[in-house]
Amino acid sequence: MRFEYRARLKRDASGRYTVSFPDLPGALTDGATRRDALAEAQDCLEEAIAGRIVRGETIPRPRAARGALVRVRPHLAAKAALYLGVREKGLGPSALARLLKCHEKEARRLLDPSVPSKLNRLERALAALGKTLIVEVTEAA
Repeated sequence: MRFEYRARLKRDASGRYTVSFPDLPGALTDGATRRDALAEAQDCLEEAIAGRIVRGETIPRPRAARGALVRVRPHLAAKAALYLGVREKGLGPSALARLLKCHEKEARRLLDPSVPSKLNRLERALAALGKTLIVEVTEAA
């Protein structure tokens, strides 16, 4: 899964840009300019995904076909992928810890979007779930 979502920008009566994500109801933000709004959109998107992880909710797959593309930064994308993999396998933190041969506290930290984790550790945890982490570098827009 690619953690990139389409954002809809709409200029309001005061000239500000409102941003919404069709795939993530309730994820709303705005900015004084289009550029500001898109910068806020990335933070909004990441908070929406992190909140879903914390609350144990589903992270919807991106489906919207139109709008500005907003990407989740690699660190959170890896944590979200791990979270989805754990849910897919029906595992809890204890079972993940056993699978990774680590303490449950470490497994919980790997799943916590607010706790920094080394990318190589997230990659190994994903591999233990049968997943491959791929990082792609493209030209900036």
